[in-house]
Amino acid sequence: MRKMIIATALLGLFATSALAANPMVGGSEMFPTKNIVENAMNSKDHTTLVAAVAAAGLVDTLKSAGPFTVFAPTNDAFAALPAGTVETLLKPENKDKLVKILTCHVVGAKAMAADVAAMVKADGGMHKVKTVGGCELTLKVDGDKVTVTDEAGGVANVTIADVAQSNGVIHVIDKVLLPKM
Repeated sequence: MRKMIIATALLGLFATSALAANPMVGGSEMFPTKNIVENAMNSKDHTTLVAAVAAAGLVDTLKSAGPFTVFAPTNDAFAALPAGTVETLLKPENKDKLVKILTCHVVGAKAMAADVAAMVKADGGMHKVKTVGGCELTLKVDGDKVTVTDEAGGVANVTIADVAQSNGVIHVIDKVLLPKM
């Protein structure tokens, strides 16, 4: 009985430190035991992204087993788009375009910052990656700064890296990534 209590206490300590290791996003804790959608819904900085994912019909996909790496633009990133863009994209008649844009933020693998840095180094300073939406992103690392360049030439900075999820990882970015149009 005593061994079981000690083992339970140790497991509790491990779980607590594992949970504490994830960075806060949008003023909320992000739990590695929750999926991408569940954690994003708790971030006050990602309400536009969550609404867009719902409008695009991608909630079930991002709740699935994955693994996924999501470059998650903040509300400010969406607000920086030309006036009316978000509202237009959220209309049902623009669902295909919205799906394309959102899936250009998702890679079908789990890539933590250390993985990205290793791939960039192995490729001589930049690493190209295909997204589930068929877009090609270019990843670069300069010191501890990671950037993501989209097909349109836009550059997003990773502002919070390595937000572990049960089905992958989120890297918060400061710009919406756009496909070639």
